[in-house]
Amino acid sequence: MRIDVVTIFPHMFPAILNESILRRGQRDGKLQVVIHDLRDYTHDRHRTVDDRPYGGGPGMIMKPEPLCEAVTAIKAKVCPDHGTLPDRCQTLLMSPTGEKLSSAMAQTLAGREHVIVLCGHYEGVDERVNILLNACLVSIGDYVLTGGELPALVLIDCVARFVPGVIGHEQATVEESFMQNLLEYPQYTRPPVFKGLEVPGVLRTGNHQQIDRWRKLQAVQRTGASRPDLVDQSDK
Repeated sequence: MRIDVVTIFPHMFPAILNESILRRGQRDGKLQVVIHDLRDYTHDRHRTVDDRPYGGGPGMIMKPEPLCEAVTAIKAKVCPDHGTLPDRCQTLLMSPTGEKLSSAMAQTLAGREHVIVLCGHYEGVDERVNILLNACLVSIGDYVLTGGELPALVLIDCVARFVPGVIGHEQATVEESFMQNLLEYPQYTRPPVFKGLEVPGVLRTGNHQQIDRWRKLQAVQRTGASRPDLVDQSDK
């Protein structure tokens, strides 16, 4: 899978992409992440990517020309047949107004051959970008950040876990939090007793049926206490 990221702060990405599972996925050829500086697609001496909003208001808006030119250039290079095979490539815009990122969305995106991620900034992006590029708006939560770079990194990390071969243990993505609208059950490791707190006895019995029942019960109880909205979703 290939992910192209368009940003005005390209130097924010290497520290995360060159560590841990993301680094291994790229090294093993399972994942390719390419960062593009949006200012490389401008044509004035100031490399301008923003302008004042029509109708007035605070802040600046990202201009449509550089973003559209960047996506067109990337598609022409990576998947020149995208016009006849549009499902091969998906364009995303990180925005607090978008659909909230979920495990289900990440799994769908991981099935794409190519994803382009646009990092919004300032007070927003010219609406014509979304229309012309048929961009899918994605949010990582009900809050506003200074830009789309951190959300883009969160999305890349989330999607990468579902790309075959990136995670060593395939079952890991099946049992983790949110996969069945439940938070993950409590986890323990050695020693069996730490500062007077013992590992639950059922986890040391070796009886996998009892362990599975205990884990399911703990997941339901934890979800009901911390995220009752997820329990409501599972009932629909």
